[in-house]
Amino acid sequence: MTKLNRRQFIQTGMAGVAGLSVIGAGLSQISFAPASDAVVDMVKLGNTGLTLPRLAMGTGSHGGGKASNQTRLGVENFVKLARHAHERGIRFFDSADSYGSHPFVKEALKEIPRDQTHILTKMWITQTSWNDVQPVPVVLDRFRKETGSDYFDIVLMHCLMKGNWKEERKSYVDGLYKAKQDGIVKAVGVSCHNWDAMAEAVEDPWVDVILARINPFGAHMDGTPEAVMGLLEKARKNGKGIIGMKIFGNGDKVTDSEREQSIRYAVNSGNVHCMTLGLESPEQVNDAVSRVMRIAKS
Repeated sequence: MTKLNRRQFIQTGMAGVAGLSVIGAGLSQISFAPASDAVVDMVKLGNTGLTLPRLAMGTGSHGGGKASNQTRLGVENFVKLARHAHERGIRFFDSADSYGSHPFVKEALKEIPRDQTHILTKMWITQTSWNDVQPVPVVLDRFRKETGSDYFDIVLMHCLMKGNWKEERKSYVDGLYKAKQDGIVKAVGVSCHNWDAMAEAVEDPWVDVILARINPFGAHMDGTPEAVMGLLEKARKNGKGIIGMKIFGNGDKVTDSEREQSIRYAVNSGNVHCMTLGLESPEQVNDAVSRVMRIAKS
């Protein structure tokens, strides 16, 4: 078998997924940075003890009810995209039960060794038509079967919408704490969609990781950019690992200048350790990696 260098791999990978369209909201007619040899670097995630890629492969674009743009690519194309992202250093899956992406990650792990990647997943904590609330050990056992992974680097309570979550969701807090003690989970935390929920997480010693909505436009955020960034600065000083999401405003801010401004805002803040982007094509992967690493090194 002929071994490809990185540039050849990138070109081959792009040809292999040429059938994938750029289907993200607002992304169909925009230009992307050309392929480069840039590879995502590794960063320390606060005081979690984890060292992760600066950029995660989001699997939940326009996701919910067990589906997302990434799962709608189909398993074969998802795996091709994950393989391409892995070669560019994006060795970090941002998955969730609500995205339906666990089985897709499992297929990707058949080609990407588990010890060469990191997995974040999220646990939905309310009863819905697609989610049956069960004890944390039961849910984690299902997650492990669905992903084919014995452990998770990070597990978050998903989409917290109000404060006082630690008391109201005590069974999840206790269950995830026990899973961390047992080595099933390395770090725990919350995905926030509410100011009060995030403010509580910033101060709570149980929280290792906060997944927070942040961009310079205030799009789909829990407060003004200045207020949220101030809260994240406090979280960072408290040792929390900060992962940014909605970097492009849930797909609303995707022109070249907006992407540049958004990534620069997150990277240069010093308060966002890494970020997740809902990548859907090789072109998006190449653009994100080239842009993130150029800004990080400047």
